[in-house]
Parts: sequence; C-alpha cells; structure tokens
Amino acid sequence: MSTPTDSPRAMDGLVVSIVSHGHAQHVAGLLRQLADCCGASVSRVVLTLNIPEPDLLLAPPPGGWPFALQLVRNAAPLGFGANHNRALAGAPERFVCVLNPDVQLLPGEGDAMAALCRAAAGAGAGIAYPVQVDAAGVEQDSRRELTTPLSLLRRRLLRGKPRRCDWVNAACVVLPTAVWHAVAGFDERFFMYCEDVDLSLRVQLRGWRLVPAPVRIVHAGQCASSRQWLHFKWHVQSLWRLWRSPGYAQARRQLRQLGHIVP
Repeated sequence: MSTPTDSPRAMDGLVVSIVSHGHAQHVAGLLRQLADCCGASVSRVVLTLNIPEPDLLLAPPPGGWPFALQLVRNAAPLGFGANHNRALAGAPERFVCVLNPDVQLLPGEGDAMAALCRAAAGAGAGIAYPVQVDAAGVEQDSRRELTTPLSLLRRRLLRGKPRRCDWVNAACVVLPTAVWHAVAGFDERFFMYCEDVDLSLRVQLRGWRLVPAPVRIVHAGQCASSRQWLHFKWHVQSLWRLWRSPGYAQARRQLRQLGHIVP
C-alpha cells in the first residue's frame, strides 16, 4: 500500500470530475467558484454531460480558465460510478476529486481543494472529505455509520445521530490517485446510490482511512429516493446489492471485532 506523503506542494496535480444531468446553470457557477477559489490547486476538470444540454453557460472568464477544462458528451446516459470512472481513468495527476454539480464552495473557506489534497496527502489517508452544510450553515448528514436495515430505520424515523463514521457521502471527496486506481474506482454495478458506501468500505478494507478536512462546502441533499418512484427503486436495488457484497460482510465482521455494535 502506498499513499502520497505530505509536501509543501501537496495540492498540486488534482483532477476534478463533475457529471451534469441537466445542471448547466449549477455547473457554470461551480466552475467559476473553482476558478476563483481553487485555481492554484486544480490542474484539470473533466465535465461529463450525461444528457444532451447546451453548454453556452460554460464560457470562460476573462483570461481563460486557470485549469484545463475537458468536456465529454455521452451518447447515452451512464450511472454515477461509470461516469466518474471513465472521467478519471488513467489520471496522471496525484489526486482525483469526485464533485457533485450542485455543490457550492464558500469563499470564506479559502482553497477547499487544497485543504482536501493536504488531508489526502497524510500518511494512511484513503479518502479526504469536507464538512457538508446547507445554505444556512447547518451540518448535513454526510458522515454515517455502516448502512444496515436498523441503522436506516434509526436515521430516517428516529433521527438518530451516527455513532461513528464508516462511510462518507461522495458529493465531494478527494483520493490519492494511487488509492483510486488500487480499488478500481466505483463499482459500476451500483447504477445509483450506495456507490459511496461501497467505495468507503473497500478503501478502508485495504488499510486506508477516511480523513476529514478542515473545510466546509454547501450541499443540501435532494433525497430524490423519498420523492420519486424510479429513484426509490434504484435505492432499494443498490441497498440489496450492498448487503449481499463480500466487502460489506467483511466490514461488519471487522467492526464487530473492534467492539462496535453493528445491528
């Protein structure tokens, strides 16, 4: 196992993958924020248009983008993991970032991507993640314990707080490229939902850690699975696949060996 070590320029060499599903307006604002706040740390952005949409709002700022902007137009829609895997395949940069189009960067937080890269450069780091807040600054439920039927019930109905961080929401995560390639990115058998749970577990089972970065980003989860039948169906299918996976069973065994209560 090899993880990049800390260095004075630990933030250099970062590729950011963004997938748009008709989010042109959100993406335009996010790209401007990346240029304004993180231009010194982001070397390349891969923007995947998963469905046909105009890219007129992607005009560069005066002086051009401070990073290379690579535009990919899909002939047919792909799943969350498949899109990011293709965008980050063979990435030569030192770090890779998965970033949702509906994320907003906070100017007062400085260079969020540099902070995430510094966290990802630490010894044993596998996934670096920020604190996710809503527009009012309230921390969101983005760091969670292992997903089980009882933990879902506890979180949804009883509003229980997580007792530990077993996995992190992938709306904004940075990984050392060596780690990303070692675990082969997302498991594309998850079309939507649970890809981030599975990725977090597989990274930790290989001996790396989930590392928080001292930076906040705005992301208010849409919870589409609670409002749309198709998303609910995808969510249930992904949960079923997750619960039957070898990595999930191994993670449960390890947590129990550590003395954690896993229902």
